[in-house]
Amino acid sequence: MHAIMARRRGLAVTHLEREPEGRGASVRNFGLVWVSGRRAGAELALALRARELWESIAADAPGTGFRPHGSLTIATSEAELAVMREAAELPDAKQREFEVLDPAGVREVNPGLQGEFLGGLWCRADAIVEPRAALPALRAPLASSGPRYEWLPGHEAVDLVANGVRDQFGQWHKGDLVVLCTGANFTGIAGPHLAATGALAGAPGSGGAGLRRVRLQMLQTRPFPGRLTTSVADGDSMRYYPAYDVPSLPSLPAQPAVAAENRAQLLLVQRLDGSLTIGDTHEYDEPFRFDVDEDPYDHLLARASALLGTALPRVQRRWAGVYSEVTGTSALYHRSAVMPGVVLVTGPGGRGMTCSPAIAEETFQ
Repeated sequence: MHAIMARRRGLAVTHLEREPEGRGASVRNFGLVWVSGRRAGAELALALRARELWESIAADAPGTGFRPHGSLTIATSEAELAVMREAAELPDAKQREFEVLDPAGVREVNPGLQGEFLGGLWCRADAIVEPRAALPALRAPLASSGPRYEWLPGHEAVDLVANGVRDQFGQWHKGDLVVLCTGANFTGIAGPHLAATGALAGAPGSGGAGLRRVRLQMLQTRPFPGRLTTSVADGDSMRYYPAYDVPSLPSLPAQPAVAAENRAQLLLVQRLDGSLTIGDTHEYDEPFRFDVDEDPYDHLLARASALLGTALPRVQRRWAGVYSEVTGTSALYHRSAVMPGVVLVTGPGGRGMTCSPAIAEETFQ
């Protein structure tokens, strides 16, 4: 997104990627442009601007699979329904395009939901993209714009000077601005800067605020025979998204033990090939496990099957991902000057896929 925003301003761009193709949090997510759960104020404004930018960018990059399909958060208890009703009465509900629906209304919007539930919260402002396809699709119009965009996969930034970066082959890349988007990597080229500035949560002097890493587990099924016309979340998602911080929120019943232990919420998105992406969990304490655990998968699959009212296709793949987020501060992400002509941008957390174009736009503003 920083490359796109730079080219929109007429700048020549050299784009380094340490892997042959992006393999981090940018591809290990749901592909949700998720306005519904964002905190009122600056976070919601950032998400709404990003939603606008995503749609305009996708017009030039249709391979991203952008669909303005909205989302449904499903209530299976009266307590969850009460939270939704309060959220739909908040002053910013119109910006999120919230509407509380009864079961018949939910099925009218998304006929694929044939399970037992009490209603749902429809957010028309939400959208979907294809995370595994988005990066090459976004680069395609950049590459076709001529020689002022250069894509260098397999080139890792290993050294810095003012207005310049050196890759592992010894080649220096100089410019007016270097933007380091290091994701969840707190070592390497970003390490000395992050350590020296106390930007990491738990570092001396940080007071517990700063950047931390979060690990999640997800899965994808084989193609589902039905068609889902929205993305889907369960009521547990309201425990994690700040838009639902309403007076009735503490009345939600306790989660099942496996969900509470893994900080699980159900998010479900149908991919363009019909498969279902299902997740997720949250793990904050490092060192992270190197393997994945079946118990939260069993819980999430059961929840998805119950809402769809049918058995799910066979699971085709499972994976874990790690992203970085700022914590203990009002900042929505981390941006800092490393040296003249070099900035570091990271830490958007779970809002990264949603807000990336607006974050990039703010860097250049």
